[in-house]
Amino acid sequence: MKIDFKIPSNVNRNTTLANDDFSLTAAWAESISTLGLQGIIFHNNFSEATCKLYQSEHIHFIKVDYNPQYNPNVFRYFVYSEFLKLHSPFIKNIFFTDVSDVTVLKNPFLEELYLNNPTTIFCGDEPEVLENEWMQKHSEHLRKKIPDYATYENDFKKATLLNCGIIGGNFSIIYPFIEELWGIHLQYNATNNTPYTGDMGAFNYLLRTRYHNKMIHGSPVNTEFKSYKTDNLCWFKHK
Repeated sequence: MKIDFKIPSNVNRNTTLANDDFSLTAAWAESISTLGLQGIIFHNNFSEATCKLYQSEHIHFIKVDYNPQYNPNVFRYFVYSEFLKLHSPFIKNIFFTDVSDVTVLKNPFLEELYLNNPTTIFCGDEPEVLENEWMQKHSEHLRKKIPDYATYENDFKKATLLNCGIIGGNFSIIYPFIEELWGIHLQYNATNNTPYTGDMGAFNYLLRTRYHNKMIHGSPVNTEFKSYKTDNLCWFKHK
C-alpha cells in the first residue's frame, strides 16, 4: 500500500484556505493517478459532494477532527502517527507530501536508489543552509524549550536546509521517525504562541541529530525548491 498524505492547508502563506476548493489539490491528485499510485487526502474542509466527485481508484479522502491547540502544520504529525498505527499491517512504503505545491514525477518505490536503501529516510531540501534568517525566527520557540537545540544549530549551521514537504521511506523507519517528531511537538511545541509554527525547526533538528546518517535528500528525491521546473530524474517536484 503506497500512500501520499496531506492536510490541505498552508499557514506559511499567512492565509486561510477556502473551504471545499479542490483546485489546490488537483495537480497533486492527477500526478498520483497518472502513475497508478494510491493517494489519501486527509482533510477537514471538503464537502461530501466534493469527495464523491473526485474520489477514484487512486484518490481517497479521510476527514479528520482538527485540534486548534496545534497549528495545522504541526497537527498533521498527530494525524500521520494515528494513521500509521491504525494501518500498520498494510503499509510497506509511504511518502507524506505537501498537497498544494508538490506533484509526483516518478514512482519512487520502483527506483533503484529507493529499493537499495530500505533503512533510509528520503526528504526534500532547499538551496539554503540551516543558518538563515527565516529559520532563526522559525526556531525561536524551540530554541528556548529544547536543551540542545542551540548546539544543534551551531553544529549544522552550514548544512543544507531540509524541507518537510516531502518525507518518505520504508514503514520500518518512517513510523518511529513520525512518532519521535510528533513527540517533540507534543512535549515542546504545544505552547508555541510565536508567528512561526516550529515544524521546519523540529524536522531539521530530529533528522540532523538522530538520523543524520540515515537520510537522502535533494535530487533525485526532489527538484530544486521553488525552481518551478520539471526534470526526468527527480521523483517529486516541489514548486
